[in-house]
Amino acid sequence: MILQNLNYPAIVKLYSSFNDPFNLYLLMEYVPGGELFTYMRKFGQLSEHVTKFIVAEIVIVLDFLHAMNIIYRDLKPENILLDARGHIKLTDFGFAKIVTDKTWTTCGTPDYLAPEIISGTGHYKFVDWWSLGILIYEMLLGYPPFRDEITFHLFEKICDPTMLIIPDSVGGVARDLISKLLVVEPTRRLGSGYRGVLEITEHPWFATLDWAAIAKRETNGPITPTVSSPHDTSNYTCRPIIQPSYEGVVVPPEINAFFDTF
Repeated sequence: MILQNLNYPAIVKLYSSFNDPFNLYLLMEYVPGGELFTYMRKFGQLSEHVTKFIVAEIVIVLDFLHAMNIIYRDLKPENILLDARGHIKLTDFGFAKIVTDKTWTTCGTPDYLAPEIISGTGHYKFVDWWSLGILIYEMLLGYPPFRDEITFHLFEKICDPTMLIIPDSVGGVARDLISKLLVVEPTRRLGSGYRGVLEITEHPWFATLDWAAIAKRETNGPITPTVSSPHDTSNYTCRPIIQPSYEGVVVPPEINAFFDTF
């Protein structure tokens, strides 16, 4: 419902949905550039220039959602797609929720969970700024700041302010931004104050950016995907699509037509 009612350049469009007795189908806009995750794994680490541009576009779309009291709650490289010009498209709104005060649902991807989600004390839109800090760290260094094979121990590290270690290879201004986003106490986190998103956009790390131009998507992004046509799927890992066959079940014609396109 949330996704279908959103119409924004940096958010993947949901055109329609339908179902058969066993499955729900979402007919969505195709974004040919692939996932940010793929490029992060390909390059290992992204430069500050590339990271800054992509993060700025993310900040703008999160601010758009927050203005409508929508918390995204699943910011991670796999959910950030790139269009043919290298601009981001946010996808997967499975954890998005309209919240005017607080919510207590425990959900999200473990590495990106904010401390207040883990503690169950109630959370608001500031969880998205925490996830942004995790994302910036991972883009610049190639790995997230908190890691552990045992989920319980991972959550202990996330909730412990002393466990955030930012290597010297990260520039001082970028380190300052990350450390201010990854504050365990949500009311002290950058972006949670009375000035809201301006606390982030006016941080010195973004000093060289033209926010108005970025919002208008006037130029190509720093990562320009190789796309031969609007239907090019080479930037995604191909998975076999098997047409469902249910004995005795009448499959709606629009579903058969959908699978016939592959």
